[in-house]
Amino acid sequence: MNIKTHLPVVLTLDAGGTNFVFSAMKDGEEIVDSVHMDSSADDLQKCIKTLKDGFREVISQLSDKPEAISFAFPGPADYPRGIIGDLPNLPAFRGGVPLGPKLSEEFKIPVFINNDGNLFTMGEYYGGMLPSINNLLKESGSTKKYENLIGVTLGTGFGGGLVVGGNLIMGDNSNAGEFWSLRNKLYPQSNVEESIGSRALSRKYCKYSGTEKVYSAKDLFEIAIGIKEGNKEASLKAFAEMAMVLGDTLANLVNIFDGLIVMGGGISSSHALFMDVVLNEMNGKLTNSDGSVYSRMISTAYNLEKPDQIEDFIHGGQKLIDANGLGKLIYNASPVTGIGISKLGTNRAISLGAYFWAVRKLAEY
Repeated sequence: MNIKTHLPVVLTLDAGGTNFVFSAMKDGEEIVDSVHMDSSADDLQKCIKTLKDGFREVISQLSDKPEAISFAFPGPADYPRGIIGDLPNLPAFRGGVPLGPKLSEEFKIPVFINNDGNLFTMGEYYGGMLPSINNLLKESGSTKKYENLIGVTLGTGFGGGLVVGGNLIMGDNSNAGEFWSLRNKLYPQSNVEESIGSRALSRKYCKYSGTEKVYSAKDLFEIAIGIKEGNKEASLKAFAEMAMVLGDTLANLVNIFDGLIVMGGGISSSHALFMDVVLNEMNGKLTNSDGSVYSRMISTAYNLEKPDQIEDFIHGGQKLIDANGLGKLIYNASPVTGIGISKLGTNRAISLGAYFWAVRKLAEY
């Protein structure tokens, strides 16, 4: 399917624990003034009414009829059916609430709900990092074109999504992309979220510094670079541990899904502090039982935020060969991948992903 064959108007929502922000998009751009409302998170009936009122107010600004509603909503949830489970940040949702069906019945249009990691990756695939890198490759004369994207969000916890050949990988139980639940390299009895995310950083900093205060990721970054008072060594150690576990996790994902990686979420802005450790882990070595050493990944990973590594990424991998009378041919002699930071911003990427997810789903109707 050509994603831009049809460009509908889609109603969108940024669903926070305390506030809802309603909008509408066409061709990947907002076309109304956003509407902000209190979420009424502890009262289901008021919360549902708020959702309906917010979308009605957006519709009142439109000249064209919307064809769908699409937005990210916290899980656990049965996303294909639009049923929300027990949410810690929205206590009104308990025991399975058919949010999608309720909104679809009210507005007589399809409703598509997904998680933020999936939609972040979808947005970066169609309007963010992936087309940016592919354009860069094309401008440099490379014939390489990437079709797969692994998105990771480094926020309070650790999330993400997978888009392979333009298709969002949801899984049979809507659980694909639940990266947080993978096994932790450093603590094999725990999941990786024990080491990745702002909660983990704060917990590790307190352990290594002997303090008990809860710290934000921004605070810990500023302590690590020496512009805020605190235990610099403990902060650097917490970031290094996160980077080792993150690098191991990303190496596993690249070996399975073989694509570029884009990072979002608040902690991604601190990437200069930990990216080298992530790359060292991904490009590290493993040892066979006979003592022989081999690369951790099939591909070599590059930091797409560093100009010199971008150059190596662009010009590495492909090789020109003489194909015995068939002329000169290019082949992928040394596979490469890269990690970059969202240029859209996480919230913008999620909104864009919600739009393009709706475009794809509407094409199936």
